[in-house]
Amino acid sequence: MIYKKIEISITGYKQTADLYTYFLDNSIEMHINRKRPVVVICPGGGYSMTSDREAEPIAMQYLAKGYHAVILRYSVEPARYPLALLQLAKTVAFLRKHAEEFHINTDKIILQGFSAGGHLAASLGVFWKKSFIAETLGVTSEMVKPNGMILSYPVITSGEFAHTGSFECLLGDDYNDADKRKEQSLELQVSADTPQTFLWHTVTDDCVPVENSLLFFNALRKFKVSVEMHLYPVGGHGLSLASEETSHEDGGCIQKECQSWMELACKWIESMK
Repeated sequence: MIYKKIEISITGYKQTADLYTYFLDNSIEMHINRKRPVVVICPGGGYSMTSDREAEPIAMQYLAKGYHAVILRYSVEPARYPLALLQLAKTVAFLRKHAEEFHINTDKIILQGFSAGGHLAASLGVFWKKSFIAETLGVTSEMVKPNGMILSYPVITSGEFAHTGSFECLLGDDYNDADKRKEQSLELQVSADTPQTFLWHTVTDDCVPVENSLLFFNALRKFKVSVEMHLYPVGGHGLSLASEETSHEDGGCIQKECQSWMELACKWIESMK
């Protein structure tokens, strides 16, 4: 295991992010030249914090499946857009640059986002070609392009079905600017260049309505982007693994019906082209 804590700094910004790496090392006893997918985990938290429940427990699951995992503790309120986006883009560029060192399959750099972390992941998915990202980081757009996205009950829309608090924390005073708020409604930003996506949501989510995933799914379909979506008829928001491992002390967030999502997501990773 190659475990590191790496500071992600962006020129012109005081706030930094922390990237925690969990790279499975190669061995002469086990496929010495193996290249593995890497999953970049963006925990949720409404852009006001990053949840522990959607961080290391998720990384451990991916490691058990033979994938590398990294956790990005991105900047949140009072940091504003686009800092977290730039931090995530720099993380992807870092992984591509150091792919040989860490045995990374550069065709499978995958973003995993939960709730507001899903909005962050999807933001890079739709905005990766924006010139300001490459120019700020001093890299090419191809260096920051994710190959796929796994979005768990993601915040997507700033419209009728918005999780208002996430956008208020992300935009600050700019939340009152209708155009800037609309720009963050990611179903409106999808293009044919958006990477293939795996979505899951519960129909009964009373915090981030299921319409967020439905809107993104329909936008991806419009542009013929490969997408797989799973809707569970029961379950609230923020389930994480939906198991005892990520439950609250009172037993909340255990939902057996939803526990299959991780296995389905890993099968999707294996099928990626």
